[in-house]
Amino acid sequence: MWKFKALITALGLVLSPILMVQSMRFDLQSGSTKCITEDIKNNAMTVGKYSVVNPNEGFPIPDTHRITVKVTSPHGNNYHYGDTVGSGTFAFTASETGDYMACFWATDHKPVMTFSVDFDWKSGVAAKDWSKVAKKGQIEVMELELKKMYDTVSSIHDEMFYLREREEEMQRLNRATNSKMATFSFFSLMFCLSVAGLQLWHLKAFFERKKLI
Repeated sequence: MWKFKALITALGLVLSPILMVQSMRFDLQSGSTKCITEDIKNNAMTVGKYSVVNPNEGFPIPDTHRITVKVTSPHGNNYHYGDTVGSGTFAFTASETGDYMACFWATDHKPVMTFSVDFDWKSGVAAKDWSKVAKKGQIEVMELELKKMYDTVSSIHDEMFYLREREEEMQRLNRATNSKMATFSFFSLMFCLSVAGLQLWHLKAFFERKKLI
């Protein structure tokens, strides 16, 4: 049994970097905007949580430290909007594949103020709350780990097909670009030869008029 647990732990360590998780703290100046992108596949679940670091612990967050947050899809569809808030969350299932963008901006103040924002963004398997799954289904720890691995492997499988599709698109783009470059090179060569021939004809006519040849 301990070998099986060790195997599960080792696989978890190998697969953990593949989970899409962004957890960070960044500084935001009043009057400025900061945007963060996340590459999310179609039908993948994503959840996010953000909060402004309160400079006065134990007191309400000051109005000068409130931000506006907007999350949009690759095609510009709005998935979340928070206006002058100190914290918030969002969760949705992506309907498009591509780079989703979360933008944070603060109202301009004089003098300029700088404050910190904590942001946690999870997508795919990492977006699932496994503690709730275990509690709801009364799943044993081993079964829970196996289920997490199964979902992770499924996510990797889907990611491989997605990357293959992207590779095929890039190959088609390269072939089309090479074809256009070959056509352009051919016409450029023909143009240069035509110009050279015209110059030779002009020089020959000039020398004949001057009776040099």
